[in-house]
Amino acid sequence: MSSLSVQPIDPNELRPLLHAEVDKLRDENLLLLHRVAMELELEEVSERLNTGFDEDRAAGKLARLPEILRAARASLHSSRSQ
Repeated sequence: MSSLSVQPIDPNELRPLLHAEVDKLRDENLLLLHRVAMELELEEVSERLNTGFDEDRAAGKLARLPEILRAARASLHSSRSQ
């Protein structure tokens, strides 16, 4: 990047600047940036899933999950046996 100073920037202003910087990257750095972006997305999705499961668990929504899984496995097993 052309500037290493860290300044608070409005995300709407940062997006076009970031696009311009991406266009200047060498191929190998572009691949690295893509990998970093995918890791960031994975972290965000994982956090949302964890939060959602924690909320569902606290609300008692997952209490029957073991029973439901046993029934589903039994149903799959019986359909394969036929």
